[in-house]
Amino acid sequence: MSISALVLFSGGQDSATCLAWALDRYDAVETVGFDYGQRHRVELECRGAFVQQLRERFPAWGRKLGADHLLDLGLLGRISDSALTAEREIEFANSGLPNTFVPGRNLMFFTMAAALAYRRGHKVLVGGMCETDYSGYPDCRDDTLKSLQVTLNLGLDARLVIETPLMWIDKQQTWALARSLGGEALVDLVREQTHTCYLGDHRTHHAWGYGCGQCPACQLRSKGHAAWIAALAQGPRDALGAQGPAS
Repeated sequence: MSISALVLFSGGQDSATCLAWALDRYDAVETVGFDYGQRHRVELECRGAFVQQLRERFPAWGRKLGADHLLDLGLLGRISDSALTAEREIEFANSGLPNTFVPGRNLMFFTMAAALAYRRGHKVLVGGMCETDYSGYPDCRDDTLKSLQVTLNLGLDARLVIETPLMWIDKQQTWALARSLGGEALVDLVREQTHTCYLGDHRTHHAWGYGCGQCPACQLRSKGHAAWIAALAQGPRDALGAQGPAS
């Protein structure tokens, strides 16, 4: 039986790797992105370039890749008090969370994606959430998303599965996963055509891609890339990390 998936694709490293993972796994794949007034809006511009290059460099995946959807969630940005949606210095709140946390963001993303998937006939939703080396966002936790899957299925009277292939791997292993899926061509594409920097710096280039190099997202990406390069020097097996690629 043919199974199709809808990938929550922001234009960043994690969701780009998840898109490749889904294309390698499912018969047909569509993508959905969200414009919620994010400070790093350049990620939305990277989405189209990444998808176009993916189609050209990986024709077998390109044949599986269907429509892209961009949803307007501007209200989320307007009701948020976050350094991700306003020109504010990034710092930690009293709760211990960085003020880049956008309350309800992933809950709304998956709810909108589920509604779209219901209409388009997809049975799988794929997101790049991770609980291994992340900023502590509660809506990235495995328990949150398992609970949300139950709620969405009850509310839609459907059988949707939420897949999070990066949930238990770190950024080093995310780079390794990209390489295991598409070789150096995919690694180069992720490095050059995605955007993860919270401050929206897509001018400053590093070995790991574009970004300010200082925000939490850049630091995680940089650290993971350095660890992966060091592990590669020890041999491909070491580069996969302790857990190996996600399955």
